[in-house]
Amino acid sequence: MKDHKDLDVWKQSMVLAEDIYALTKEFPADEKYGLSSQIKRAVISIPSNIAEGAARKGDKEFIQFLYIAMGSLSEIETQLILANRLQFIDSIEVYLVQIEKIKKMLFGLIRYINTK
Repeated sequence: MKDHKDLDVWKQSMVLAEDIYALTKEFPADEKYGLSSQIKRAVISIPSNIAEGAARKGDKEFIQFLYIAMGSLSEIETQLILANRLQFIDSIEVYLVQIEKIKKMLFGLIRYINTK
């Protein structure tokens, strides 16, 4: 497998992480150790798991880490919906589009690995 930094899905997940970090700056100060912290941990785990999986020896392990990244995407989606419901942020649509794009990329990479 090529270097994780060459994977488009890793690049897009890094952009999402940057965007989420900027977004959480708008959260109330009392959420610094609550939802803000949780969503940042989840978004960091996406490119981290892609990188860790790519560094593993076998495809089976890589796929396992890609599925963990997928789980983190679903976690972020849920946390964004909650932040929106709590009125910490006005619109989440742009982030949901990014999440969906990354999910499709992850599924595509998993499919590619399984068929090679």
